[in-house]
Amino acid sequence: MEDVARIVLGIEAHDVAEEVMHFLDRTGRVRVVATAADDRQLVEAVRQLEPDAVVAQPGLVRRGTLDGAALLALETRESVGALRAALEAGARGFFLWPAEREALGAAAAGTRARARAAERRARIVGVHGPRGGVGTTFLATHLAAALAKRGTDCLLVDLDPCFGDVAVALGAPLEPPPRTIADLLPGAEELTPARVEEVAWRHPAGFRALLAPEPEPAEGLGPEEVAAVVGAAAGAADVALLHLPRALGAGVRPALDVVERLFLVVTLDVLAFRAARRALDRLEALGVADRVEVVVNRAARAELTPGDVEPVLGRAPVAVLPRDGQVAPAQDHGRLLPLRGRTGRALLRLARRVEALGGEGRP
Repeated sequence: MEDVARIVLGIEAHDVAEEVMHFLDRTGRVRVVATAADDRQLVEAVRQLEPDAVVAQPGLVRRGTLDGAALLALETRESVGALRAALEAGARGFFLWPAEREALGAAAAGTRARARAAERRARIVGVHGPRGGVGTTFLATHLAAALAKRGTDCLLVDLDPCFGDVAVALGAPLEPPPRTIADLLPGAEELTPARVEEVAWRHPAGFRALLAPEPEPAEGLGPEEVAAVVGAAAGAADVALLHLPRALGAGVRPALDVVERLFLVVTLDVLAFRAARRALDRLEALGVADRVEVVVNRAARAELTPGDVEPVLGRAPVAVLPRDGQVAPAQDHGRLLPLRGRTGRALLRLARRVEALGGEGRP
């Protein structure tokens, strides 16, 4: 299938319809497959051709008649009536012709990216450590590398702007500074996988990363923006791997709602067990606890053992990362460990576990 958005026009004035059609076709990213001059012609064209979107005067459209195609409302003059009709029809955007034709072209092309996202739905996996130092960033970054090594297209998304550890752990360049999620926030309501591809930073290990913004621009990263970023990320990879913050506040609730698995990282010490227990209680209240799996990070010698996890947390660990003295120096220098030895084997087994989810959506 050609990678352009298929559009049906619904415009009463023949000369305006001709102008819009020629403009959209010239963009190279959109193809007008039919035009309609009244509501009945429009409904029939949508039924037969199943376009990605409809560009139409809102007065020609009734909600629920477009069979799931996106509606981009178009008028030559702005009026309260036209805006109200666009809202009632469920329009994704409202554009004035010809003043806003460039914005219309971009929005129309974006509907194809959204259609591709629906066709390619990533497995969405979260990594969460309720306490600093348990190895959340280590697991997220190295699991991304393990997935890439196995040939799985992975996009690592850092949703922890308070610390932003992923950029440091990956050795992202300081000059010029890489783009971050903050670059996606303007126009987040129309965010597409193609836009995510532009902003994501590619690591030499073969995966991509959406890096966390600095704290000040991160103030614009609310629940709606998180939902948009995660949704677009899910259309841009085989696995969207979410590096979650320590505090599971309202801002990341949209991410928790869609994860298929949430790896809870614990070390073998009492404080980490207590923090994990509290996190599980919180996740239970959010209706996510049934998707949680525990990963033990044996970061240091300890009296507790992986066998102590199940009595305290109610579930046995699905993976145990062995103690490795190379971890701290590697992270200090922004390097990932080679995926060999016991640590590498454990990470590759966990990657296979993620791949086995099958991308079938939320359980």
